[in-house]
Amino acid sequence: MSTRRATISDVAREAGVSPSTASVVFSGKTKVSDATRRRVLDAASALGYTGPDPRAASLRRGRSGIVGVVFEEHLGTAFLDPVKTLMMDGLSDGVAPLGAGLLLLRDTEPDGGTSLTTAPLDAAVLVGCSGHLRRSLDAVKARGIPVVVIEGDAGDDVPRIGLDNREAQRQAASHLRALGHTRVAIVALPARAGWEGGWILDGTAITVDVTRERLAGALDVFPDAAAYAAAGSFIDEGLAAGRLIFADPAERPTAVIAQSDLLAAGVIRAAEEAGLRVPQDVSVTGFDGIVVDGLAPYELTTLVQPAADKGRAAGRAVTAMLDGDGAASISFTCDFREGNTTGPAPA
Repeated sequence: MSTRRATISDVAREAGVSPSTASVVFSGKTKVSDATRRRVLDAASALGYTGPDPRAASLRRGRSGIVGVVFEEHLGTAFLDPVKTLMMDGLSDGVAPLGAGLLLLRDTEPDGGTSLTTAPLDAAVLVGCSGHLRRSLDAVKARGIPVVVIEGDAGDDVPRIGLDNREAQRQAASHLRALGHTRVAIVALPARAGWEGGWILDGTAITVDVTRERLAGALDVFPDAAAYAAAGSFIDEGLAAGRLIFADPAERPTAVIAQSDLLAAGVIRAAEEAGLRVPQDVSVTGFDGIVVDGLAPYELTTLVQPAADKGRAAGRAVTAMLDGDGAASISFTCDFREGNTTGPAPA
């Protein structure tokens, strides 16, 4: 009994049409009559033909149809952050003209699985770029794969989709200073991949660009502020950091600058646990401008970033590069939004 897979020629012969006519029925690129379409589809069904082999189409185009999205953090936690979800929505829109799929990757896989350096990619979008990932880039560039980085530095030859992290964070800090605050603490994003949480005692330990830039903006205004870097952008991490910050009544700050809205929400919970009123006893600022469930009646004073626009810009840059065009670096700006979580420093 033959197990040969039916081909488009077999379908065309069965339907009584030319192979090119049968092909366009499946591609949808050219209109055919409803009667012809029905004959072709009925013939395909009778022969067990399910459509063109996508691997053959990839070989003809010289492309895999895959855009890799590379995270330095664990993929299991990446999409717990609403900012990354919005960014991925935008990225999906940006690459839509390519008809490509998005493949989520780590920069390396310890078990030898698919990674940035081994996956069959048409292009790569890096979400941040530090540490080992920078060392992996040489192999990727050697394969001629276009690369775009979102909020990171992958070299002068790699287009960057950036954000005014330092300037935006400086604006929030200046807002607190204008309200009379002088005793300020900072709750930062992770200092590097695999960071488990702790006080930042040496700025050179920070390898995550976003963390470093936002910290620099806060320290521009409050150079003596103590900074605690959380293990991730989660409410529970902000709560844990806040408990440390508010533990000693004699050393409590009157304001906390959090590097994400989720961290800020956790800090507010810790303040309430400590019997502190927000903003009468302690002011709190966030960063991102997302909706945080359960935060009411608070409306965070925060920096609103265009997360979806960042992803969309990265996708468009990839599309342009694959079309043989250049792609310029872009820097987005945040909007300061004053809520009810900041107020005058207590006497």
